Amino acid sequence: MNVRTRSSAIICTLGLVTFLALATASAEGGDARQPVAKVATAAEAATAAEAAKVAKISLTRVATARNPIAGAAGPGGTVWIAERAGTVRVLGSQGLGEPVLDISAETTTDGERGLLGIAFDNARAHLYISYTNLEGTSTVDEFAVRKGKIRPESRRTVLTQTQPYANHNGGDIKFGPDGYLYIAFGDGGAGGDPHGNGQNLDTLLGKLLRIDPRGGTPYAIPPDNPFVGDPNARDEIWAYGLRNPWRFSFDSRTGDLLIGDVGQNDWEEIDRAPARSKGGENYGWSQMEGNHPFRGGTEPANHVRPIHEYARTGLGCAVTGGFVYRGSAIPALRGQYVFSDYCDGTIRSLALKNGRVTGVNDLVVNGGEVISFVEGRAGELYVLALGGDITRIDPA
Repeated sequence: MNVRTRSSAIICTLGLVTFLALATASAEGGDARQPVAKVATAAEAATAAEAAKVAKISLTRVATARNPIAGAAGPGGTVWIAERAGTVRVLGSQGLGEPVLDISAETTTDGERGLLGIAFDNARAHLYISYTNLEGTSTVDEFAVRKGKIRPESRRTVLTQTQPYANHNGGDIKFGPDGYLYIAFGDGGAGGDPHGNGQNLDTLLGKLLRIDPRGGTPYAIPPDNPFVGDPNARDEIWAYGLRNPWRFSFDSRTGDLLIGDVGQNDWEEIDRAPARSKGGENYGWSQMEGNHPFRGGTEPANHVRPIHEYARTGLGCAVTGGFVYRGSAIPALRGQYVFSDYCDGTIRSLALKNGRVTGVNDLVVNGGEVISFVEGRAGELYVLALGGDITRIDPA
């Protein structure tokens, strides 16, 4: 995703939404005196079954922030919200509290820069922030957390990555079920991946990384990372061939990984890796944009195709990846992957079965300039709009 306001063009190369409409066949004609019973095909029956499961949702505004951009479930069931300019605040029953962290003097919001991601380790004992420093370098820092409060004196830098341009920084961070920290970096920016970073295993750009931040100084490499021991690849790499994986998540029940990867000019995509994956997936960029060769590219033999793509034929411009819903408030939505698009703003979901998409649902609500989703400890989802609204997905 590329961060911008509607009047700016920061997201100039992101993708738009054609969403898949599940077709239903028209009824066959027959003698009016002796109606002919129509036998549904398997595809029609499946479509009807999925349509019946479309959840009815609403968005409840719970707070307003200054450019909220990321969030994470924190200690004691709290939800922590990052604002792009560099502040982190805790969401309470009365809205957002005063900043518990402020690095606004250390980052800048030019281009697609700023405070871009936050994450807690699985024990909620450490907070990690992902931001671009004043030189534009992507930086991941760690803070100890005690009794729900940040210990500023514990701060240390875990990882840095130079960015050649001010766009496609990525910046999302999450801890996986395995306890390791995953870090998403875009291809470095400009347009069309001019340095070929997506397919180059000798750079961290255009990749999803997997590290052990507490296992070494400044971090350790998990020994089962897919390229460990390969002299032509960086050991930190978990997956590659990504353009700008703005938001990714793990299914809190299955452990499956889902990535919303922002497209160039034509296609937005959602990628998946099952929990049993050993890593090493190649999602194709910049040889491929979704399922389509990019500028005459050749599909890599090991290309992992997206589970869903949509074309830029409507209002969309940049996919905003979300989460598989595992909350209890909306039973009809359980097990579906909720996502949106920064420019279109419509909340949608993918019905999934065995890792395949069986339905694409328009949930008929609009979240504005949807920049991110946040999953609370109980599995309920929040929607962040860059313009300021923080809303919770509730039953209609």
